[in-house]
Amino acid sequence: MSESVQIYVSLLNEGVNVWRPVQAEHLHGDLYRIISQPYDRAIETWQFEPDDEVICKMVKSSAGLILAATGKAEKP
Repeated sequence: MSESVQIYVSLLNEGVNVWRPVQAEHLHGDLYRIISQPYDRAIETWQFEPDDEVICKMVKSSAGLILAATGKAEKP
């Protein structure tokens, strides 16, 4: 496994745009896999969950530019 990096996942049902920092493994290009980590679905709902492979892009947030998961990768 390669070194983990921090990406951001959108939180659903928050009423405003909220990004959760999560750890992910960089696979190649803009493809990342969210690694297993604590996640309590009773407290918050992530747009993408641990073990999902996601496409990440730089997006503008209130904190500046962040590397954010913008879509789920399609499995072949």
